Amino acid sequence: MTRKTAVVICPGRGTYTKTELGHLGQNFADKALLAAFDATRTSLGQETLSALDGAPAYSVAKHTRGDNASGLIYACTLGDFRAISRDRVDVVAVTGNSMGWYSTLACGGALTAEGGFEVVNTMGTLMQQSLIGGQVLYPFVAEDWRNDPAQKAGLLALMADIARRPGHQLSLSIDLGGMLVLAGNEEGLKAFEASVPPIQGRFPMRLQNHAAFHSALQAPVAAEGRARLPATLFGQPTIPMIDGRGSIWWPGATDRHALWDYTLGHQVTEPYDLTKAIRIAAREFAPDMFIITGPGTTLGGAVAQSLILANWRNMQSKTDFQSIQQSAPLLASMGMSDQRATVI
Repeated sequence: MTRKTAVVICPGRGTYTKTELGHLGQNFADKALLAAFDATRTSLGQETLSALDGAPAYSVAKHTRGDNASGLIYACTLGDFRAISRDRVDVVAVTGNSMGWYSTLACGGALTAEGGFEVVNTMGTLMQQSLIGGQVLYPFVAEDWRNDPAQKAGLLALMADIARRPGHQLSLSIDLGGMLVLAGNEEGLKAFEASVPPIQGRFPMRLQNHAAFHSALQAPVAAEGRARLPATLFGQPTIPMIDGRGSIWWPGATDRHALWDYTLGHQVTEPYDLTKAIRIAAREFAPDMFIITGPGTTLGGAVAQSLILANWRNMQSKTDFQSIQQSAPLLASMGMSDQRATVI
């Protein structure tokens, strides 16, 4: 069997939803490691991942909290990454969206599994304790996913205008394929929501239990994270890692202090550009396919849109992507059982 080259993409917050309840118990093979994660949370007075994942019903109030969701998503991602068959797939690089950068560090070997959990659980807890500001999601492409630079520029100009108003804070949080995630305080978010037309029956979408990630509002959280998490946790990656600026961290050539500084500095307080990370992944590594680990399936659209924006394989629209996907699958989402089966 000829191995396919792949870039693995780790999802961020908001991907462990009602349909993912039980994902961890079903798919995390290393029970001893899961027990270690649970023991760490118990020692901190937190509910275990096993209890959260095994709950009889999904609770938005409980499962979307940063101190719970972050650990759940990290463990699901790590379990899925380890399940990828190296006989079928040659992982040439790893990247992630937002909180998925912490998972990327563990999948890429720059953090141990336990070190990655310490980072993600600490930062998720700090975010939840502070819960500074919020996020709102709004697309700039239509439902055919064709690029619309003028619409994007208009939204960013509106954002900048709102940010200049007294008492209003609003900035780009994540460049997410054909969508923009904006971060701000309540005044800034409300002003944006009131200024854009409702579209597709769900946008603008306020993200529940999300703080103003990747913005200057998170400076106190970044500072506390740096105080609690030492640079000694970080080491050389074993697989190239692409960060939220599109920069590549290479095995054998990574300054671990610089990696710590980025992870608990720029990555927390400056915009995260997943679109660029995917473009760099495609152009620098030219993989046969892209694999999105679980939990969930919501990141697939943003990845496909990012590839269209990068003109990858001459794709210009959703129809182009679907045509390629049907003839020679380009994207495998491990949250979908049929696609998961092709890579494990």
